[in-house]
Amino acid sequence: MTDTPQTSSRVSASPAEDEIDLGRLFGLLLDHKWLIIVITFVFALAGVVYAMLATPIYQGDALVQVERRSSISPLGDLGDVFGTESEASTSAEVQILQSRMVLGQVVDRVELDTVVQPRTMPVVGDFVLRRQIPRPAFMQGQAYIWGGESIQVGRFEVADHLRNQPITLRSLGDGRYELRTEERVLGVGEVGQLARTDDDAVLLRVAELQAPEGAEFILTKRSRAAAIRSLAGRLSVSEVGGGRNASTGMLRLTLTGPDREEIRHSLDAVAATFLRQNVERQAAQAEQSLDFLEEQAPELRAQLAAAEDNLNQYRVEQDSVDLSSESQAVIQQFIEVERQLNELEFQEAELAQRFTANHPSYQSLLRQKRQLQQQRAELNERVSQLPAAQQEIVRRTRDVEVTQAIYVNVLNKMQEMQIARAGTVGNVRIIDEALVGGGPIEPRKPLIVVLATLLGGMLSVGLVLLRGLLRRGVENPEQIEGAGLPVYATVPRSDEQDKLIKRVKHKRDRFASGVATALLAERHPADNAVEALRGLRTSLHFAMLEANDNRLVITGASPAVGKSFVSVNLAAVCAQAGQRVLVVDADMRKGHIHHAFGGRSQNGLSELLAGKIELDEAVRQGKVEGLDYLARGEAPPNPSELLMNARFSAFLEQVSERYDLVVIDTPPVLAVTDAAIVGRQCGTTLMVARFQVNPVKELQAAARRLETGGVVVKGAILNAMERKAATYYGYGYYYNYSYK
Repeated sequence: MTDTPQTSSRVSASPAEDEIDLGRLFGLLLDHKWLIIVITFVFALAGVVYAMLATPIYQGDALVQVERRSSISPLGDLGDVFGTESEASTSAEVQILQSRMVLGQVVDRVELDTVVQPRTMPVVGDFVLRRQIPRPAFMQGQAYIWGGESIQVGRFEVADHLRNQPITLRSLGDGRYELRTEERVLGVGEVGQLARTDDDAVLLRVAELQAPEGAEFILTKRSRAAAIRSLAGRLSVSEVGGGRNASTGMLRLTLTGPDREEIRHSLDAVAATFLRQNVERQAAQAEQSLDFLEEQAPELRAQLAAAEDNLNQYRVEQDSVDLSSESQAVIQQFIEVERQLNELEFQEAELAQRFTANHPSYQSLLRQKRQLQQQRAELNERVSQLPAAQQEIVRRTRDVEVTQAIYVNVLNKMQEMQIARAGTVGNVRIIDEALVGGGPIEPRKPLIVVLATLLGGMLSVGLVLLRGLLRRGVENPEQIEGAGLPVYATVPRSDEQDKLIKRVKHKRDRFASGVATALLAERHPADNAVEALRGLRTSLHFAMLEANDNRLVITGASPAVGKSFVSVNLAAVCAQAGQRVLVVDADMRKGHIHHAFGGRSQNGLSELLAGKIELDEAVRQGKVEGLDYLARGEAPPNPSELLMNARFSAFLEQVSERYDLVVIDTPPVLAVTDAAIVGRQCGTTLMVARFQVNPVKELQAAARRLETGGVVVKGAILNAMERKAATYYGYGYYYNYSYK
């Protein structure tokens, strides 16, 4: 065949398949609009269902204020007593609010370590409880909890090894219940009574149980640390108002959860615990000072008694010695100096608890103390210049007066501290008590539905576009012609032909395949597909003028492209035009042409080539005048070898003499070599490509396969063409019309 090299170069041309056609993509969306609508609706419906079934989460808040001043007293401002008047550290208070010290007390107060959960149905269980749907009759005896069924636990304690482990409480009816874990039964109990296991691992008192027999609740005693972490994860503290460098001291406490009462009780407990610890912290300093003074008072009282005894004894021994005015002045100065020194010692004791010796305040106090000690030394020098009797009486009188003044001062300080401790209210006050919002903050139902709808729309659009980009099957004749194959006909998809298809499954096939049960050209001769085949008949008349014989091979690159449909119906329209036509089913593996004629596969081509029957026995008459067919016969083990037998060549010579046209249906080119064997002995070969199924590269590969076997492909037939928006917007027009 002299034109083989030309054809080879012709089919090697490759169209630009990698370009993205925006018009085609838009058309794909229009073609699959109902799929997009359905998927979007399903996602929207799923969003509605989720929004209805999701457990609502509520939010409560409280407001507290951290003030500057720490205490008030009937004696006035005692800031000098405490030495604590300063700006409150709001950030420190926030950390205290979220500390284990505060939250641990809240857990103990509200019993957040005890968790009681009803056993609910999967997915819809919480919805049933929220809607208070009563238990239906057919669910009697089931473990699931329904609306109106509840439990109140008064006391629940477990051993350490059972903490964080669920314990199932199963109602036995009549106020009795059973406790069990996954491994064993712990015991039984009765409502209102303290139930105790044999090993004292569980102590439980159920105050109320409203549930039928068989209903179950899950009791869990969490560890204190786990309960604190759970509470901390739901609690947030933030400062209200204030600028970048300003602090208002107003703290808003926010707590979330599914139980509104639990939120309110927990928030109130957090605020109350924070207030109590703040008061205790502020009173602790006064308590320390009071303890110090109470330790000093007995010693001073004893010193005062000893000093008075010494003075009285000396007066008796000296028979009354009077003090001069100078001596009395010195004694008064001694009293004042000692009083000031005593004050400084108290202040030094307090400063030593808060500052180091290098602190400026501490250094200032030490300087004052040294000055007073120097004054006292000067007074002692003045006393030493007096007569001996006057010196002794001054010293002893000084000891009495100074000790008495110090003792009185200590008693006064003790009274001040007691009043200060009683008047301490802390620098924290609760502005707003806990308030839980009327509606849930989660789930945000409108937002969920909108997001689900958008997600469904995006996924469906993405799926359609992805499928369209990945499926690169031919959609117009130009694509095939760009590959170097002329298109002889474009056959539209026929709805009537789809009605003639039935599913048939062979023993060797995993899935059933569709076969035609009648001829479309006979049943519906005016169908558009039949009209297209009539146009093909005209084109073939001129194409086969150059051929050496009247044999036409119909093949395809892959299965299920419509080769058999084109073969039998083309043969039928040719027969209707007055020609004598024979259709040969050369697919001896899975051929099904006999179904279109209502016959059987036995006694066909395979038996003829095997020499079991003669030609006249194998050829059968079709339902259209002038149309005969030859079935595939029994599936042989060696179809290719039979086709290469000399009997096949002799068969072709015989039928070419008897008929005006011999149409041969062959297996797929890329699957087996049968098409190349048959095509080598036939003058005309056409390849069928299915709309949006066969890529151009697949057609090129099939053409090269045939050329390698010495077969020249005259052209192609685009089968099952559909009127789709992707084709219209991508290529601008359709390729089939109707005229009725």
